[in-house]
Amino acid sequence: MNRQRLIGLLLAGASFTALAQSAHALDGQDIVTNFNKLTSANGATLSIEGSEVDGDTVTLTGAKLTLSSATTQEPNDTVLPIGEVTLEGVTEEEGDYSIEKASFADIDVKEKDGGVTAKDIYLEGVYLPANPEPGSLDSVLIAQTFHVGAVAVTDKGKQVASLDEFTTSYTLSDDESKVDLEAAVTGIKIDAASAPDPKTQETVKALGLETIAGDFTMKADWTLADGKVNLTEYALDLENVGRLNITFSLSGYTLDFVKSLQEALKASEANPNKEAGQQALGMAMLGLMQQLSYNGASIRFDDAGITAKALDYAGKQQGVDGKQFAQSLKGMAPMMLAQLNIPDLQAQISSALNAYLDNPKSIEVSATPAQPLPVPQIMGAAMGNPADLAKTLNVQVKANAE
Repeated sequence: MNRQRLIGLLLAGASFTALAQSAHALDGQDIVTNFNKLTSANGATLSIEGSEVDGDTVTLTGAKLTLSSATTQEPNDTVLPIGEVTLEGVTEEEGDYSIEKASFADIDVKEKDGGVTAKDIYLEGVYLPANPEPGSLDSVLIAQTFHVGAVAVTDKGKQVASLDEFTTSYTLSDDESKVDLEAAVTGIKIDAASAPDPKTQETVKALGLETIAGDFTMKADWTLADGKVNLTEYALDLENVGRLNITFSLSGYTLDFVKSLQEALKASEANPNKEAGQQALGMAMLGLMQQLSYNGASIRFDDAGITAKALDYAGKQQGVDGKQFAQSLKGMAPMMLAQLNIPDLQAQISSALNAYLDNPKSIEVSATPAQPLPVPQIMGAAMGNPADLAKTLNVQVKANAE
């Protein structure tokens, strides 16, 4: 092929591509429409004043997010001003939109005595189908990553709380049967010394908590076939305090369950009588809970020094030292626990409490039944006979366990 012909073919190809792109030009309002098809079922809708297109970048202006009163339990809808949103790497195919990154304007809200700022806010891996199928994975997972950078809260000209970064992301397995979710908040700082109450300031100082610092982490997975959700880590780790971690497992949260939930929210929102709509939503939620089963849960605290300080401080108020105060707690525990009227559980709690007060390392409460229990059965037992429920759930209390 000679050079002239090759150049001619390349130019023709470029002209065809340009024509194809102009025939399917990106449309900011169309993108918003697709977004609302997904989120309106959950009580959230986006509106914009205008949009601009530059290649594969779309800029939305005057964006506002409206949250339905049915989801916020407020008497009226809540409108959140978002401002400008920049969509990068936007592609469209048969009405479906894929967006590499959606960046939001920094937040800088000022009030009379303080304000809130937040930077570097964006979503990555956004997919907005033209016709999302209710109860499909596409109708649930909109973005693969959500990120917020530095956040600061000020009061009377002083920074009272901040965090370095918040991220959350999900990973879909190759066969699309399972979703893994991770989230983290790093660099949490709270200025507890600025508490307005003098008594609180005294307590904070005695416990060495003038500045509370730490991180938060979360890990979970969701198996779509049986709707099993495992919250394997939900932990707040604070310096010089300790680590509080919660785990939880539930089955029945299938895509069909999500579809029914979305339909209930939509029906509630459409009801012109807000109060009646919320009541109907509550009844629908009770019905949906019939599909859920409880697999187990636990809550564990690993001490990092706060227990000894708390015992010393509480003991000082009684005119004794921390060890003496711990002994008094051990003596009072059996009388206080007797009100439970569950002898086996009372013995467990008393034994764990004694071990923890003698050597504060960790304390954990778990409730893992021999087999999954329908949620309504648990609710009924809780109202009927709590003692039997503790046995059914296999409640265990342990101290200083590895």
